[in-house]
Amino acid sequence: MKIIDSIKKNTILLLLITIVVLYLVLKDNLDNIVESFKNIDLKYIIIAIVFYYLSVCIKGFVNYLIVNDKKKINITEAIKHNLIIQFFNGVTPFSTGGEPMEIYMLTEHNISLPKATNYAVQSFIFYQVALVTCGTIAVLYNYIFHIFPKVQLLQKLVLLGFIINIIVIIVLLLISTSKKASEVIKKIILKICKLFKAKVNEKNIDKKFEDYYEGFKDIKNNKLICTGIILNIISLSCLYITPLFVAKAMGVTTLTGIETITSSAYVYLIGAFVPIPGASGGIEYGFTQFYGNFIGIETISAVLIVWRFITYYLGIIVGAIVFNIDRRLHK
Repeated sequence: MKIIDSIKKNTILLLLITIVVLYLVLKDNLDNIVESFKNIDLKYIIIAIVFYYLSVCIKGFVNYLIVNDKKKINITEAIKHNLIIQFFNGVTPFSTGGEPMEIYMLTEHNISLPKATNYAVQSFIFYQVALVTCGTIAVLYNYIFHIFPKVQLLQKLVLLGFIINIIVIIVLLLISTSKKASEVIKKIILKICKLFKAKVNEKNIDKKFEDYYEGFKDIKNNKLICTGIILNIISLSCLYITPLFVAKAMGVTTLTGIETITSSAYVYLIGAFVPIPGASGGIEYGFTQFYGNFIGIETISAVLIVWRFITYYLGIIVGAIVFNIDRRLHK
């Protein structure tokens, strides 16, 4: 698999980025960070980890419901797949490695390639709609209650992330419902690739578009659509609430649940357009800027480090371990 061949290169890039980000976070605040770690309340860290993996498990459960074939995949296998997907998403730009790996794992359960592709398409569409829904709610909440100060750069970054996610949804719907629209979008993509002198296989694009078209036909006839989107929103909410417990572990009492979820939604909107594994750099910047409104400068860096480890690096580590011990994937 090409995606596996690129893992080493992306992992090295990820390590270099991590070192740079850690240096920037630690260089001016090392004493405060060490002090925060000394007084950390581990029970809240455990709760944060539980919520993160609850998010992963709910997403895995959605995938189990989509497949809807107990003879080929059970709930445990579906959750294990999603653990592995965390690894491949984490080490590839724009989290592009998860979907091909998901399709590959489904085919290893004797699910045909067209069906596996359709299932992955449905899962992605459910997730993307949920992501945009959460982002919309967060933007509206801040518009009404003004919990963040008006900083032009942040407003532009959030707006850009929001627009990108909206465009993804619109493009998916156009590709999935109209052959004519697919042709227009394909020509635009090819022109953009030509402009940037990027090599692209037109047959692969045609195949991808056809997969989304067939996958959406299944969704239209599927009663799972509302359930899938709602469960993805719950999954995202579990992910978004984790900083609250990390902050509590550091003795922060000024942060509320709604502020946490809104801030996280904004952070992940910014991360949507950062073209490096894990959106590293952009995520950290967004976190300090938004959570810095509720968490003191002496604690914010420590909260960031622990939160990032739980919701990103731990997912990569566990996903890599599960992938390497799953014999089915190494036949």
